[in-house]
Amino acid sequence: MKIFIESPALAGRSEDLLQPGSLYAAGVLAEHGHKLLWSTDLSENQLKILGNEGLATFKSKKEYDALITFENGKFLFKDDNEVLNEAESWPKLIQSILFPIRKATIKRATKETDIELSLNLDGTGESNVNTGLNFFDHMLDQIARHGLIDLDLTCSGDLEVDEHHTIEDVAIALGQAIHKAVSANKAGIQRYGFVLPMDEAQATVAIDLSDRPYLQYDVNLKREYVGDFPTEMLEHFYYTLAMNAKATLHVTANGKNDHHIIEATFKGFARALRFAITRTERTKGILPSTKGII
Repeated sequence: MKIFIESPALAGRSEDLLQPGSLYAAGVLAEHGHKLLWSTDLSENQLKILGNEGLATFKSKKEYDALITFENGKFLFKDDNEVLNEAESWPKLIQSILFPIRKATIKRATKETDIELSLNLDGTGESNVNTGLNFFDHMLDQIARHGLIDLDLTCSGDLEVDEHHTIEDVAIALGQAIHKAVSANKAGIQRYGFVLPMDEAQATVAIDLSDRPYLQYDVNLKREYVGDFPTEMLEHFYYTLAMNAKATLHVTANGKNDHHIIEATFKGFARALRFAITRTERTKGILPSTKGII
């Protein structure tokens, strides 16, 4: 990608300085194969600093794919039409360029449920969930918090019939959102990932974002309900989630307290997903498969 860097994003407080972090950021972008262009209207000393690092300068910004500028205290990465990313520092901006935020929105309306779901796989664990089932909301909050996923979800379902449609359709929407957010950006992810204890209970959740949906489930529960959540729906939730996320999912758990067992599986799923979608500098651009495709 050709990136034009406007002078305000490079120029420091004096003619002898560059913006803090800009030299490092330019080097990282160049290292990752981006061609950098900037105007020569910087000071002679500023251009010399760039030149000493082996970074070339250009007199115009013709034929660039995106540009970086600095406006109102923020660094902006944008194309001709819109701001793609913004940050308060060069390092944070580079992180967002190298690892674009993965988001998805799902709207699903049937005669049984009406769902709106927004998902950010690169979030901070914030959630706003309302399905009409308090225990289910609490479990979905665990996925967000422990998966470092931002989740905004509302579901209006036919709870006067029973809980089945609400739980099933939320699993469909959540699975579709996960697949949509990660499917085009699999290069660099860990792909796999958790054993999680909760008091006397222990859950083992293994996931493979493989596009080969499958569920292996071994959880024994004694109660018919935990709160307002029917325990028979736990397996169906994970099955529906795996099918729509197109993921291989193994869920095993044991313990004495059904509340703890169920919550351990949700937290375990969150941690497994968090690890599987994580990207690092070392794995950037590397597809975790010997087939060349997932």
